[in-house]
Order: sequence, then C-alpha cells, then structure tokens
Amino acid sequence: MTARRSVAALVALWFVATSASGASTDGWSEADLALLSSLRLSQLPPMPSDPSNAYEDSASAAALGKRLFFDPRFSRNQAISCATCHDPDRQFQDGRPRGQGLGIAARRTMPITAAGYGPWLFWDGRKDSLWSQALGPLEDALEHGGNRTRFAHLLQAHYRGEYQAVFGALPDLARLPPDAGPLGTPAARAAWGALDSNDQQVISRIFVNLGKAIAAYEKTLRHGESRFDRYVESVLRRDARAPPILTPNEVQGLRIFIGKGQCVTCHNGPLFTDHFFHSTRVPPLDPARPDPGRAAGAIAVQQDPFNCLGRFSDAKPAQCAELRFMVIHDPALRRAFKTPGLRGVASRPPYMHAGQFAALPEVIRHYVKAPETVIVATQSGHTHGLGSELNPVTLSEPEIADLVEFLGTLSGPIVEAAKP
Repeated sequence: MTARRSVAALVALWFVATSASGASTDGWSEADLALLSSLRLSQLPPMPSDPSNAYEDSASAAALGKRLFFDPRFSRNQAISCATCHDPDRQFQDGRPRGQGLGIAARRTMPITAAGYGPWLFWDGRKDSLWSQALGPLEDALEHGGNRTRFAHLLQAHYRGEYQAVFGALPDLARLPPDAGPLGTPAARAAWGALDSNDQQVISRIFVNLGKAIAAYEKTLRHGESRFDRYVESVLRRDARAPPILTPNEVQGLRIFIGKGQCVTCHNGPLFTDHFFHSTRVPPLDPARPDPGRAAGAIAVQQDPFNCLGRFSDAKPAQCAELRFMVIHDPALRRAFKTPGLRGVASRPPYMHAGQFAALPEVIRHYVKAPETVIVATQSGHTHGLGSELNPVTLSEPEIADLVEFLGTLSGPIVEAAKP
C-alpha cells in the first residue's frame, strides 16, 4: 500500500506542478521529467520476497520448475503444459481472447513476467502467490485437468532426483491410487475421499512443492529494456546530440499518456500498473451474468487452502499483511479487474479480461467514452449497478493513433535472470 500511495502522490504532484514548471530537454518540464523517470525500468526495485515460499530463491528449484513448466505430461491428456497458455514466443501468454486448455476458460491468459511484483494473481486476485497461482490450472477441468496423486506419481517417475535434491525424500507412493484428488473427475474425487487425512496431506505437500518449484522459475522472468526506457534515459542526460529514439508521433503519444489521456493514473511505475483492481465497465460476455471480478476473487483467496495463512505456506501470520487486511466486502470490487502491466502490450492482442477488444484503438476509445453506471436486470429479476471509475477524456482520432504509437515503444525482450 505504501508504494502505491507514493506513486499516486508523484502523479498528483505532476498534475499540480506541470503547468508551472519550466521547459526542459525535448520540451519536457521538470515535473514531466520526474514522472518519466519513475517509469523507467531501471527504477524497478528487486522483486519482493515471498515468505510463503522458502524455495523461491533456490537455483535447483528454479531449474526443476522450468522443466515442469514445459512438461505436457502434467495434464489429463498429456498434451498441455504451462507453456501452452504461457508461450515464451508470445510473451508468456497465448494471444487468445480466453485461455484454452482442455476447454475454454472464462478469462484471458495473463502474462506471468514480473507477476511476483504484485500481491495478487489472476484478473480477480484469487491467488496471493506465484506458487498458489501455478497450482490452480493444474487441477482445473478446463485447463490441465489433472489430479494430485497423478502429479505425485509423475514426479516420482521422472523427477525423483531433482525433487529430492530440493524438497527432501519422496515417500513411497506405490500403495496410493494413480488418480486421486479433491478437484478431479468423480472417480478421482472418490479415491481421494477414501484416503486417510495423513495421506491426503502428504500428497498435497508434494503438489504444493510442485507449485513452489514452478514459481521459482517464473520469478526469474524479467522485462528487458525498451525504446521508451532508452528515450527517457537520453532525455534525462539532456543529450541534445543523441540520435532520435522515438518518433514525433510516439513522443506526442507519451505526452497524452501522462497528460490529458490520464492513462498514468492507473498504469504507473516501471511496470505500468498499480497492481490494483478497477471497474471500467468493459462489456461483459454475458450481460445477464457479468463476471464479478475482484468481488469473487477476494472471497476466493481468503478461503484458499494454499494462501499465505494456510498450512502449506512457509510464512508466519505477521508476514501475510496483504491477506489479513484486504478489503473483501465493498461494492467497488464488483466487476473490478486487475490493472495489467503495459510492457509489451502492443504485441499482446486481444485485450481486457476476456479479450473483448481486438486492438488497442478499441481499448482507448472505450476509455474515451467512459461508460456511465447503468442498472442491469438479471434473469432472476434482481438488478445491480455496473459502476465505472472512468472519467471522460477528449481525444481525437489522430491523438488515439499517437497514443497507440507510444504504447508500441514499451516492447522489449523478456529475459531469464540467473539464480545466485
């Protein structure tokens, strides 16, 4: 919360000071430069540690997690891996309106690069760590569709040495059924119910360790420098002889981004996200049953057995402040979704939580229009308001085009940082 407030304060300071500040290099005022400086990738601090995962900084865990990430055997049809939806060639997402595994998911696949900087995972924040986030799709019937004993048997058969080098000895699994889990098929759920509680906990611990290894790998994924970063560094050096890095249209788009477009209000900091949840009244796929977003996600993460306060977490309760003090019952959470980071956004269509907009100009026009709150009647006869946090802005079509040009400058490579 402190970091979010400090960024908000910087943005507010910019709005107050920009009209009074003197001109600077390339026409930027001193207030502009302070704001631009805060957006540089070089200002990104080290990724926060996750006290719920004692193995996140282990090079051996990351190496194991990388292999698991790309292994399609960890799915019911042995054809779906984490990389199916989080494709490295597509910035660790899939380019589809909604994720596709064994079936079609309800929402769009989010990129995982630098995901550990935020306290909440997924569009609705229903997970509070990278490792618990990794576990969800593995058991989801529409994604990997697997079950816990199946995963444990796979680890024993193909990764025994690597697993034991990180997490210690695997127990004897020969007597356990090949398919059992609380979220599997009816047969798998019945087999899970037949296990005693000790066996269930042992298998769940192996399952959790699978997630913690994948999280250790995911934590190595970083954004590389973009043209925007090089441009800001050049402007801050006040190097008048430096060759142009951005085109005039891209620079104009940047002015709109931090100015009249109000984009920086939520898309701030080096990752261009405030890591928070906002309702912008994006059209729902089913108007009669709109996705509740954070309103449901907050309840889900509180009840998640794999959250920071759960028995499988390595954290002490005092280290789980985000979870302990999060807001759960607030009308503002209804249909609120996580602010996505904008690095690489130009090459990640379609957009929004269910791919509602095919291209960036459509996204910007939605924000320009700033839909007002409306009252919708559901099939059951109840009504509810669909609120929006947006304030109307006035942008011409050429200005929208310039803003799109600027967003293209945020693209850079994704790099894998080495573990110490």
